[in-house]
Amino acid sequence: MVRKMVPYDGNSAVAHVAHATNEVIAIYPITPSSGMGEIADAKSANGEKNIWGTVPVVVELQSEGGASGTVHGALTTGALTTTFTASQGLLLMIPNMYKIAGELCPAVFHIAARSIACQALSIFGDHSDVMTARTTGWGMLASGSVQEAMDFALISQAATLEARVPFLHFFEGFRVSHEIQKIEELTFEDMRSMIDIKLIRAHRLRGLSPDRPELRGTSQNPDVFFQGRESVNKYYNDCAGIVQKTMDRFVQLTGRQYKLFDYIGAPDAENVIVIMGSGGETVHETIEYLNAKGEKFGVMKVRLYRPFDVKAFASVLPDTVKRIAVLDRTKEPGSLGEPLYEDIRIAVGEAMEQGLIKLNRYPLIIGGRYGLGSCEFTPAMTKGVLDNLAKDNPKNHFTIGIEDDVTHTSLKYDSSFSAEKDVYRAMFYGLGSDGTVGANKNSIKIIAEKTDNYAQGYFVYDSKKAGAVTVSHLRFGKKTIRSPYLVSKANFLACHNFTFLEKYDMLKYIIDGGIFLLTSEHDKNTVWKNLPAKVQKQITDKKLKFYVIDAVKIASELGLGTRINTIMQTAFFLISDILPKETAVSAIKESIKKTYGKKGEKVVNMNTLAVDATADNIQKVEVPASFKGQIVEKPVVAANAPDFI
Repeated sequence: MVRKMVPYDGNSAVAHVAHATNEVIAIYPITPSSGMGEIADAKSANGEKNIWGTVPVVVELQSEGGASGTVHGALTTGALTTTFTASQGLLLMIPNMYKIAGELCPAVFHIAARSIACQALSIFGDHSDVMTARTTGWGMLASGSVQEAMDFALISQAATLEARVPFLHFFEGFRVSHEIQKIEELTFEDMRSMIDIKLIRAHRLRGLSPDRPELRGTSQNPDVFFQGRESVNKYYNDCAGIVQKTMDRFVQLTGRQYKLFDYIGAPDAENVIVIMGSGGETVHETIEYLNAKGEKFGVMKVRLYRPFDVKAFASVLPDTVKRIAVLDRTKEPGSLGEPLYEDIRIAVGEAMEQGLIKLNRYPLIIGGRYGLGSCEFTPAMTKGVLDNLAKDNPKNHFTIGIEDDVTHTSLKYDSSFSAEKDVYRAMFYGLGSDGTVGANKNSIKIIAEKTDNYAQGYFVYDSKKAGAVTVSHLRFGKKTIRSPYLVSKANFLACHNFTFLEKYDMLKYIIDGGIFLLTSEHDKNTVWKNLPAKVQKQITDKKLKFYVIDAVKIASELGLGTRINTIMQTAFFLISDILPKETAVSAIKESIKKTYGKKGEKVVNMNTLAVDATADNIQKVEVPASFKGQIVEKPVVAANAPDFI
């Protein structure tokens, strides 16, 4: 079967499957999971049916506790039910989660994993929330990319029906939930092939009904409670095997093979990193790059974190391993170590005792924290972890990606290291509400449709939303993109607001010989003398190809106000050579009709005219051979400022 390659973000990828494979969806919005509920709600409002031909009931409750209670109630009737949440929202669901697991109700909660508020609130991603739920008895399946988010949404739904263990399917909030990737879309036929109707029928028959009276939810005394609690053991003993069997069935449909623990790297590696979630993609990319240069490293991607299968873990760990670095995306103050680190130490010990691993001695195992609150985790940091692991006395309980000058847990690393290759990288600095982000999302769709390239888009917003800076990070390439981190070496960089040149050192992110596009009221003859001296020096030192366009003037003349997105999108395609110019212009005009068609012919025509006007107004600036000015940095705080400032 030929499947479509379609741009999705993580939330929409999951909602595509969750809406198609459930009958009841109880929601309460919380960032960054809200998109899943919104998409599911819109699908049902539009009459979209699931794989059985019925429209799922989507109901918004007044709290996360209400949503999880509704899920529990619906499951108890035999309905296929799900919800989406994150952070404190997940914590508020925990009481119901214990009941759902205790009663062996098959279900999947999809989690855009996010920090728990500690010293401060953070709406960004790590594993703090899901780690708080690991004692509830739920299976825990971790996705590391948008493709995996769609795939694992289906795998967990199929597995829970057979295992009767409910699942948390989780992926990093914002990093995966909002990142756009060109992925292979699962069809309804794929989903029908994965979901066993006999298991659904069995779930229905377990539903409470006056026709089949059954006693549940009682209060138990010491004479039976412990006995009853242990009675679930056989379900958990079988669960990991069921998940692997489901993954094996999935590969027959799609060709994508997953294992409970996926090992990538040298078969005889001595140094191995163990990690789960999107950080595994970064490590994967880095290790492939280093091994191609003669190194022998490996990475273990943990897919099924609960129930933890020691035998499956041991079966893919190289017998040559001598050192292991375990990376956790959470902090558990006061513990001996973070959750995954503790589990790996125990798993290795038990595997050796049981003869599952043929090691001469217990390997050196260290643990560290990374990426809390969506803090960047890059190939440079991965190499820093590997460099530390190779030392005679490597630092344990370390942090990577921050500077800890208080308790000195942090590792030093070479921030200039990069593992990216054969990929085109672009950055766009825009003003909130100027349409930059929307235009770049359209650009990804155009490139996805008109080329064989894989595409990735990630968008950084200031918390002040409208009127503040937005930075769009785009990548395009012939191979799968495993780069869940910000662009730091751009082939193309666009600044959509001239004043940003004074505020942001954006040109440090562009490579030598790259293309710089600036929105400016100054033309090619006058723009140079109006640039800050530091920017002039960066342009000459890096030998950049420099273009200007007065997008604000064009937009104003056409009646578009401050919406310069169509103009700047067209300019990007015209000077980047990502697509042939005629193909790009035609595709942009098609996109305009789809995007603005509902707003009327006038809006469509204004944007179409903007495309045509762009080609006539881009100007290439002659860059001097060398910088001859003098850089005078403005002080951050004026010398005569009060002490308080």
